[in-house]
Amino acid sequence: MKHAVFLDRDGVLNPLEYRDGGWRAPLTLASFRLYPGVADAVSRLHAAGFVCLVVTNQPEVASGELDPTVLVAMHERLQRETGVDAIYVCPHVDADGCECRKPRPGLLRRAAEDFNVDVTASFLVGDRWRDIGAGEAVGCTTVLVEGTPERAGNPQFRAATLADAVTLILETREAQR
Repeated sequence: MKHAVFLDRDGVLNPLEYRDGGWRAPLTLASFRLYPGVADAVSRLHAAGFVCLVVTNQPEVASGELDPTVLVAMHERLQRETGVDAIYVCPHVDADGCECRKPRPGLLRRAAEDFNVDVTASFLVGDRWRDIGAGEAVGCTTVLVEGTPERAGNPQFRAATLADAVTLILETREAQR
C-alpha cells in the first residue's frame, strides 16, 4: 500500500480571503493564487514516495457563491502548477449531512481507496479543526498549519507553513524507519 499526504486546500495551499466578517475561500479564478513554495513542497513529498491528495470542503458551490466551472478551473491550475496527484471536493454545506464534508472522513476514505493508501501510515495537513478531525477519523498523523488567522483542533503536530509541515513529515517518517 502507498503512503499519502492529504492536503487541505484553502489556508494550506492558497491564501484565504477576508469576506463577510471571516476568512473564506476565493471565489474567482483571478483571486485564486498559491502560496509561494507549494510546488516545491509537493515535489519534496513526491521525492520521498508520498502520494499528494488534496481534500477540500467547498460549500460555496452549494450556496451558489462559487460557480462549479470556476472551481474546476482553479483545480486544473492547482494540479498543473503543483503536480498534486488528485483533488477531492465536498461541495456541500453542513445541513446536507453528507459523509464527504470534513470533519467526516468520506473524502479521505474515497481518496485512500482510489490510490490504495494506508491511511495509518499517512499524514493530513490542514488549517482548521475540520481537517484535523477528518484525519483523526481515519487514523492519519495530523499536522495543523498555523499560518492562518483561525486555529483550532488537537493535531499531533503544528507547523507555521506548508514547507515546515513537509519538513516535519519527512523527519517523522525518517524517525519511524
